[in-house]
Amino acid sequence: MANEVAVKNAVNWFEIPVDNLERAMKFYGTVLGADLQKMDMGISVMAFLPSSQDAVGGAIVHMKDKNWGYKPGHSGSIVYLNGGDDLSIPLGRVEGAGGKVITPKVDIGQGFGHFAFFEDTEGNRVGLHSMS
Repeated sequence: MANEVAVKNAVNWFEIPVDNLERAMKFYGTVLGADLQKMDMGISVMAFLPSSQDAVGGAIVHMKDKNWGYKPGHSGSIVYLNGGDDLSIPLGRVEGAGGKVITPKVDIGQGFGHFAFFEDTEGNRVGLHSMS
């Protein structure tokens, strides 16, 4: 144990599966107020979500080969996107962008901030988190 290197973050990359990349890019671009950069990776096409060099990054991903098992839905792991200073702002853009608010802003308590859940245009359940 003494020779092991402790990890800085438990998560270093995430991918959100999508069926329609262009529709999903428009949705996430609107909700996050950002331009997503699209890249063909051979077996997939990705659009990268905003991140900085020292932060966890992620992408929305359309797999060209359905055998990889990338399928949008409510089951499986939940990704929480950064809601900024107040998650009410991106959450307020969800329905206008074609998504659905599943759980409105909730105070977690104990100084842990707030969270909310939404369903994106592809049927994925995604979380937002902010401290206020």
